[in-house]
Amino acid sequence: MLDAHRLQTLVAVVEEGGFGAAAARLRITQSAVSQRIRALEQEVGHVLVTREGQCRPTGQGEVLLGLARGVASLEADALGRLSDGARPAAVLDVGVNADSLATWFRDVVDAVAAESDGPLLRLVVDDEHHTADLLRAGTVLGAITTDPEPVQGCHVEYLGLMRYLPVCTPGFAERWCIAGRWQWKQMPVVQFDLRKDHLQNRVLRRRGVRTAPPQHRIPSSEGFAHAVRAGLGWGSLPQAQLGESLHTGELVRLSDDVVDVKLYWQSWRLHTGATDRLTDAIHAAAAIHLG
Repeated sequence: MLDAHRLQTLVAVVEEGGFGAAAARLRITQSAVSQRIRALEQEVGHVLVTREGQCRPTGQGEVLLGLARGVASLEADALGRLSDGARPAAVLDVGVNADSLATWFRDVVDAVAAESDGPLLRLVVDDEHHTADLLRAGTVLGAITTDPEPVQGCHVEYLGLMRYLPVCTPGFAERWCIAGRWQWKQMPVVQFDLRKDHLQNRVLRRRGVRTAPPQHRIPSSEGFAHAVRAGLGWGSLPQAQLGESLHTGELVRLSDDVVDVKLYWQSWRLHTGATDRLTDAIHAAAAIHLG
């Protein structure tokens, strides 16, 4: 059985990025932190965190990090039941993509907020194609992801589709749609992330565009939608963010293209009251808002 204090120290070192900051968080000396990590590494026979610059978990450290967070969640749940809520609240680290957070995942936040003695919700925002990596790294206990293949130690549940439509303002259309033909190679496009954002690129590939047109980078879901509505460029917006914009003429569609993104809930195989309620809230919100 691995020592719980050593596992707790591993989590603190990774989350705080260093031994000194971890010591302050745990209210022990830095020497004690070093001793715990060294003892844990000797016990498992692997180096668990890097020592240069900001401390990061090694591959073996990521495995133990997921275990440590799972143990902490189970412990918080059990002690909370025994002490009628007098113990500290459970912590739920969850990976979620920005568009979900700006739309349907708000219902999940509302559900957690409605719990009188609810858990502490800590969200890590990343592209939906990369949130599963947060699970592999042990950073979160669950993630909204496009990856249907379960991360080791996790189970996967299908949630539904987020549908995106390529849109722009009428003024933008007047400038860039010439004689009924969109100038796909020249007209500016709004990208959430120049490296990870595939939504606009999928539309461009369907139109035979292989080289990148002029690109704006707006790394915020709300900011992205505002940029498109302001006429900065065209972009693919979630149907849930469009509202009545297409009916009122505030926005127009560039084509009949749609981009459907399948979303899944991946989470560690641990069952506590807090994690089960979170999963129920996610499924309830997805059933209402996702196709």
